[in-house]
Amino acid sequence: MTAPSAWSPLRRPLFRALWVADVASNVGTWMHDAAAAWLMTLLAPSPLMVSLVQAATTLPLFLLALPAGALADVFDRRRILLAAQVWLFLMIALLGVLTIVGVVQPWMLLVISLAIGAGSAVDLPAWQAIIPETVPREELAASVGLGTVAINIARAVGPALAGVIIVAGGPGPVFLINAVSVACVFYVLWRWRRESHRATLPAERLVSAMRAGIRYVRYAPALRTVVVRTAAFVGFASALWALLPLVAKTSLGRGPVAYGALVGSLGLGGLLGAALLPTWRKRWSTDAITAWATAAFAVGLLALAWVTNFGVLLGAMVIAGGGWLTTLSSVILAAQRGAAEWVRGRALAMSTLTLFGSLAVGAVLWGVVANRFTITWALTAASAGLLLGLGLIPRFRLAAAEGLDLAPSRDWEDPVVAEDVAADAGPVLVTVEYTVEPAQRGAFAAAMRRLLRPIRLRDGAVFWELFVDSANPNRCLECFLVESWSEHLRQHDRGTKSDRDVEETIRTFYIRGDERTTHYVALPPADSPTR
Repeated sequence: MTAPSAWSPLRRPLFRALWVADVASNVGTWMHDAAAAWLMTLLAPSPLMVSLVQAATTLPLFLLALPAGALADVFDRRRILLAAQVWLFLMIALLGVLTIVGVVQPWMLLVISLAIGAGSAVDLPAWQAIIPETVPREELAASVGLGTVAINIARAVGPALAGVIIVAGGPGPVFLINAVSVACVFYVLWRWRRESHRATLPAERLVSAMRAGIRYVRYAPALRTVVVRTAAFVGFASALWALLPLVAKTSLGRGPVAYGALVGSLGLGGLLGAALLPTWRKRWSTDAITAWATAAFAVGLLALAWVTNFGVLLGAMVIAGGGWLTTLSSVILAAQRGAAEWVRGRALAMSTLTLFGSLAVGAVLWGVVANRFTITWALTAASAGLLLGLGLIPRFRLAAAEGLDLAPSRDWEDPVVAEDVAADAGPVLVTVEYTVEPAQRGAFAAAMRRLLRPIRLRDGAVFWELFVDSANPNRCLECFLVESWSEHLRQHDRGTKSDRDVEETIRTFYIRGDERTTHYVALPPADSPTR
């Protein structure tokens, strides 16, 4: 079978419409971000205040990412996206009006940026989670790549357009243009008639769904890797985004057009990286590619710190932009591949939480460092941190997600019940009895703890242990505890084809056909209604 090209998903009408709307929205967003940062240099031109604009936009994405991811998994994703577009339109239009009439103050800019960030926090996990619904599995990598292409088209075009508009009419019109781009996304989503799926179980409660998302990421090695690698890269790389406006204005002594050109060069580098990435993936491993991409971004940071020739800086930003896109595209793809459909919104939200939390914390940190030690040394320290972070790659490999098949296996048989069991009854103790030869027991126990225990805990168990019968050394008993009957029934739907392979490995250590599963439901207190 011929591998899909980088552009294959665009042949699909739904994906194409969403992608075009995404490009328009991203152009508006990058125009907005450039205008907001420049507006703060006019209102309060200190490194800390300018970096707080980025922090205000990204902090809600950190604080609200997990609840937003749970919403995306529990409720209809299209409706969540429509509501988010309405909120974003109102907040962005408000900032535009306040700026045009000349009453905007630094605190207003920061508060409205927080509100915009909150809308983006709700929007992003749902948006990322719908992408696998629009393309087949073999085109997922290409669709993620096109998503980063959309961002980098916007990064190449948006800031430059913003610079021209700011010179002509100030930041206010830029904000209104962004509001229009949000309306375009609303229109495309409104026209989409998403297929609804009738649930057989009650919807998860929000808090329980959030706990399930955290538990899934904790016990899924591929997603733990995404979290660690994202934090190690973005925490240091955030120095560039936080301090670039000040480098353009103070270090280089230039205006908004020059700032837009620098950010546009980053976007151009991202486009070049997106064009070359499919070829690189055929030749080198994901981890080798991201190592070189991280080093390229570190070079861009050093150039921004020490180079004053504007033409050379533009070239360095192209290199840094390629490094940024390549690294983020790789971690986003690993997150998509490492998350099952039932928890995709929450898993991607954890990736988003790490990304924007690192951006927000990093923006403040590097702003403080620049205030204390100068912009030059802050950028130099960030570059050194990126290079030191490469030492994490041997232990945390993004390629671990590439071999996973997370399609539902539906191998578990329905539990046997003698009477009706309430959905919220529990906790539920599940035991599985195995017959194991004593000579195999050590290897069996090691395999169970290393391979099966993380799966049980990932999919809903809050306790897991393996026991041996003191009266019968051939009898081993696996026990795991689940919060409720409905949560255990969800476990039956959460097993994947990769999990089936693990179970086949475990079966080589015990006598097949002798295993027996039993379910115990906690009795309610005496004064509670009986089931």
